[in-house]
Amino acid sequence: MKFISPKIDYTFKKIFGSQQSQEILISFLNAIIYEGQNIIQSLTIVNPYNLGELMTLKETFLDVKAVLADGSIVAIEIQVASMAAFEKQMAYSLTKTYAHQVQKDEDFLYLNPAIAVTITDFIISDKTEDVISNLFFQSRKYDIAFLEKEFQLFVVELPKFKKALSELATLTDKWIYFIKEAGSLDRIPENLGEVLEIALALNLANQANMTVEELELLDRRGMMLQDEKVRIASAKEEARKEGQLAGVIAVIKRQLKKRFGEIPATISSRIEDLRLSHLEQLTEDIFELENWQDLSHWLEKNKR
Repeated sequence: MKFISPKIDYTFKKIFGSQQSQEILISFLNAIIYEGQNIIQSLTIVNPYNLGELMTLKETFLDVKAVLADGSIVAIEIQVASMAAFEKQMAYSLTKTYAHQVQKDEDFLYLNPAIAVTITDFIISDKTEDVISNLFFQSRKYDIAFLEKEFQLFVVELPKFKKALSELATLTDKWIYFIKEAGSLDRIPENLGEVLEIALALNLANQANMTVEELELLDRRGMMLQDEKVRIASAKEEARKEGQLAGVIAVIKRQLKKRFGEIPATISSRIEDLRLSHLEQLTEDIFELENWQDLSHWLEKNKR
């Protein structure tokens, strides 16, 4: 038995956004929003899973939207790789869900609360160890919530969840474990299978129950997401190196200016062209140099 990871957004859409997913989504939302309490008892999935639409690779179709019995609109999405302005993207998704209910100013009275659930396979903030963060407007000066009934944002940071399969105690634990680890399972564990909705979710994620078209699509999407994670990681590493380079160059230039005075433009340019390893070596050799000519010889010897 082999399962497709729910961290692939197409799989996530199939599991939580299919026509037959109402009970699955109700259980999941109760686990994330209400700590496992049976608060949500019915909902309607707004944009159900449709393989034909997924084949067009429309990104906007990959989130899951549902309307609860009280009229609240919930938008759920999963993100496997960090990106620039991700916090702005979360704010936009929440406010868009709220604002798109009306077309005219006079319809404001009919706006229903908006809830966004964002699941990330990366850490957004290391200021807290909480796996789930419940965020809403609050006064800076007073401990008073503002617009709490209108806007709520739940963020689930998967890397912060450290529990093993044997340690799962609550419905919330089991759903988070399912999303994080289902792709590595080769059977339905007893303590997950005892939750009927999770057993159903695993059935939807079972490769054996998928069409050839679905498997091909999910395979392509999985590779695309992995490539994106590698690209973002490479960009971050490059930025880190650039920042490190700039710091070492600044230190070297300060030392040179103290020793020899104003730095000639040609020397400055040649220093900026050095590799990080050569720059680090120069920080050690700089005190053995007596003048600009010595530095020029050193730069010639150590050029790229």
